[in-house]
Amino acid sequence: MTLSGKRVNILGAGTSGRAAVALALREGAEVHVFDSREAIDPPIKGAESHPAADPESAEPCDLLVVSPGIDTYGPFVEAFSGKASETIGEIELASRYYGGRIIAITGTNGKTTTTELVERIIRADGRTAAACGNYGRPVCEVVMADPPPDVLALEASSFQLETIVDFRPDVAIWLNFAPDHMDRYPDVDSYRRAKLRIFENQTEAETAVVRLGEEIPMPTAKLVTFSTEDQSADWFSDGQLILHGGKQFLDLHEASHLRGLHNAENAMAAIAACVALGVGEDAIRSAFDGYAPPRHRCELVRTLDGVEWLNDSKATNLHALESALKSQTRPVVLIAGGKEKGLDYSPLLPQLKSKAVAAVTFGQIGRSLADLIRPELPCENFSTLNEAVAAAHRLAPRGGSVLFSPGTSSFDQFGGYEERGDAFCQLVHELR
Repeated sequence: MTLSGKRVNILGAGTSGRAAVALALREGAEVHVFDSREAIDPPIKGAESHPAADPESAEPCDLLVVSPGIDTYGPFVEAFSGKASETIGEIELASRYYGGRIIAITGTNGKTTTTELVERIIRADGRTAAACGNYGRPVCEVVMADPPPDVLALEASSFQLETIVDFRPDVAIWLNFAPDHMDRYPDVDSYRRAKLRIFENQTEAETAVVRLGEEIPMPTAKLVTFSTEDQSADWFSDGQLILHGGKQFLDLHEASHLRGLHNAENAMAAIAACVALGVGEDAIRSAFDGYAPPRHRCELVRTLDGVEWLNDSKATNLHALESALKSQTRPVVLIAGGKEKGLDYSPLLPQLKSKAVAAVTFGQIGRSLADLIRPELPCENFSTLNEAVAAAHRLAPRGGSVLFSPGTSSFDQFGGYEERGDAFCQLVHELR
């Protein structure tokens, strides 16, 4: 793809947009950046900036690059794409200037852990790799490295996949699917179709790694499956042991700090993808040595008196809480609560009843959540997180887990899920 002498309009002056600007400039394009904010700060050298842009600001171009944070269904993109010869997104632009291998990861939950694991395994194999896309650095920035990495571990959100054209990963991972981002999509099917685009350009020469039982069209690529429910999958785990073809491949609890069925799924997906690129068993096992998942995502904080304490503060919605509960293999005391967002938590009750022995609620939503839970199992409500942690310490049975998975945002008492998770970890470390 030749951009020399061509005009490229880029929508959005955030991190992805700026990386796309740099790549387009390197390729000799005349670059114009449009952003709805009143000022583009810091200024972008080499490009003409258009702050306070709106649909009326649309100007003709040879190529339009849309940042993932901008709604492709909205009037802003509609106006600009109507005057563009071609409309793409940042990962499509980057892929046109990259000659290495790509493992792309999508799913509603678990993308970041899987992306990290892919990067770690590839590096353990002696090759260079970079986590990028929706996690890590923008893909355009990574591709411009000298030399570029051998493999991209590319976390691909539905927003990014909306704007691909020829993007074709060597391995595409589909972790799971649940309704999300309904503030962006007109319906669930639109959200699903956006994610399914990860497979659309693959051929029989590529690989699709898919959770067994997912309702997706049969991909053209070679299909490899993983499961924590069906032992007929190519890769199977009970949450601790990972089996390949019925034979033990890895003990997650001995090799890493990963816990829960969902993390076992993330691990199997990453392993299967890297095996498809020729990574050997020794490199994979060494990559898991001491590995801990990203902070605040079912993070094992400590084990005290036989009880595992898990920090899942990143669970800011009901689906994330349900996924964390579903993944548990030990008796659970759940700590949940935070900001009142008007959500209906009744769908949580069957999963909670099957996994938990008790619950502790706190924060703005604490009282109403406790009233909902009490008919199903013992539940205590408190105003603050430190009171909730103390109660969970008292309630948790030896051999069980305390799962801190709030199920809502933190802004009633904290500045974000990171601050909330850090506070939980400190309280847990102070327990005696």
